[in-house]
Amino acid sequence: MSAVLEQEAIREPGVLFRVVNRVAIITLNRPAALNALSHQMVRELAVLVERCREDGEIVAVVLRGAGAKGFCAGGDVRALYGMRQRNESGWLQFFIDEYRLDYALHTFPKPVVALLDGITMGGGMGLGQAARLRIVTERTKIAMPETRIGFLPDVGATRFLSVMPAEIELYVGLTGVTLTGAEALRFQLADLCVPSEWLDTFEERLSHIPTADASADDLMRALRTVFEPPCNVVPHAGLGAFTPLMLRHFDRRSGVERIVASLRQDLEREHSREICQREVRQWLQATCDAMTSHSPTMLYVTRDALLRGRQMTLAECFRMELGIVARVIEDGDFSEGVRAHLVDKDRKPRWAPATLAEVRPERVRHLLASPWRVAAHPLADLGAQQALA
Repeated sequence: MSAVLEQEAIREPGVLFRVVNRVAIITLNRPAALNALSHQMVRELAVLVERCREDGEIVAVVLRGAGAKGFCAGGDVRALYGMRQRNESGWLQFFIDEYRLDYALHTFPKPVVALLDGITMGGGMGLGQAARLRIVTERTKIAMPETRIGFLPDVGATRFLSVMPAEIELYVGLTGVTLTGAEALRFQLADLCVPSEWLDTFEERLSHIPTADASADDLMRALRTVFEPPCNVVPHAGLGAFTPLMLRHFDRRSGVERIVASLRQDLEREHSREICQREVRQWLQATCDAMTSHSPTMLYVTRDALLRGRQMTLAECFRMELGIVARVIEDGDFSEGVRAHLVDKDRKPRWAPATLAEVRPERVRHLLASPWRVAAHPLADLGAQQALA
């Protein structure tokens, strides 16, 4: 970051807040960093969300990102990497606070709208997927690319990705593929896909809807009219054509090595044909490349975590994810993945182990096992109030 951008970052608050017609508009305000979440931003967001919960004059919340490039590119991974390299312990508290914030949004009693315009990845997905109305555009780029840096799809992904069939969930979670807005809509990770310019004027429309004494259903209908254009043409979802391939190759009964073997088998078959579909070959190659270049260990861990999450409550998923995160950052591939892709940028991570065949089942079980006893878990109380209600 240049000195000018650093000075701007010092002057500008990381989160902006205003109210329009009883609707709180919370803006992530770090556009130079694609609105990546710092720990301070997470804390500020948590305070504002609680303020909106308690304030009877606020009836709904809109989450948005500053600038035209992204809603939120994720957590500030480089800062977390630096803390780990310096043997500082604060990195764990970042995840604890982030997961509590995400959970608070998932269980928020008032409508939440998230404008997922532009890049929306990692921590941005944790915020956005908690919303009741998720808006994407032709500029949207949605992904959970964590296995690429030796991590796992977290921030509740082991739960919110389960809205998809298991095979498509595994494809999205293991490969970290980037989805367009139309593809996110098709795969149930969005509720509306609208032209980005339509969002430029949403506050004007918001100021005219009835918000006083409106029922919850009426308020949701009114909010939808704010964000849905009268004539809306959704762009083509290109990845949709490959759904049969996803269902075949990412069978929930297949282990990671079997998935890769089936992809390679199809690739060889495509190359041997005199006439073959270029798009199919490209999809197979890109998918195989992802499955053979991301952290082998975390591919195994992620597969198991995603399948387990389908049988868990949201609170249980957050507890599982925090345990995996704690182990992976302490002694897993995370530091090496961040070094290779975000710090040194040599794009040559030295995974340990380096291949899928070398990953031992006991290592996977260790990373999936919680470091804490049940009562001592930092998120032990998550969901307790809902359980008692």
